[in-house]
Amino acid sequence: MEITFVNPGADYMIQRIMDFQTEAESAFWSEPLYHFYPQLDKTYATSLPFADRKNYIECTMRAAYAELEDTINEKVVLYTRHWNACKSQIMATLSDAFGVDCANLFNDMRCNLSLNPIEPRFLKERCYDTFYLNSERGAIGGGIHEIIHFVWFYVWNRLFGDSYDEYERPSLKWILSEMVVESVMKDERLSSINPYFPRENGGCIYPYFFDMMVDGKPILDTLDAMYRIQSIEDFMRNSYAYCKEHEATIRAHIQKSEG
Repeated sequence: MEITFVNPGADYMIQRIMDFQTEAESAFWSEPLYHFYPQLDKTYATSLPFADRKNYIECTMRAAYAELEDTINEKVVLYTRHWNACKSQIMATLSDAFGVDCANLFNDMRCNLSLNPIEPRFLKERCYDTFYLNSERGAIGGGIHEIIHFVWFYVWNRLFGDSYDEYERPSLKWILSEMVVESVMKDERLSSINPYFPRENGGCIYPYFFDMMVDGKPILDTLDAMYRIQSIEDFMRNSYAYCKEHEATIRAHIQKSEG
């Protein structure tokens, strides 16, 4: 298991930023950009047609990149150093959690440092983005979340033989994979190196899962109880069946939370 941290350049960063600035995206995904870059006028930007909005955001973010390029390059070195200090511990924990030898998996992962405060991941490409403002501990904490996804869907795909195209937002398989990260992360070997764990520190999953109630109790509690006593394969089968049974409730809660 290996990650190469890179500065992918302004063009890539702007493309990823604009993925979350379309008319179809909710405020949950689009508004963080304006929080971190007050030089962007949100009212003005959102009043523009998409092509003009893109030009406005691109011009502003290219100027930001010119100022921050050296900082981003320094963070590449910092994140790489901290990953090298933590990777053996991460590999051993995930090997135990998923019943696979992670030392021989995903030796070609890539982490793109980005100006984008939203951090997408791309399973088939084995890459993910991280916000450059993360500390080295924060970058690795967030990275563990993404690595869990890579290993989860590697095992899932071997079990179900379905398509990787089914694993992306907003599919139920994506939703489940986002919820179960917390249970995996509770292993002290991971939680101890993740500054966003536990929930009081911000949490390692989307916050709208914390108060999601299904069958009269928090769904995270139900899933965690299953995870603790079942093999990973049985947990995948049974947790997904549970989510399928309650899909309407799950999606209604997410829709309301995302606004």
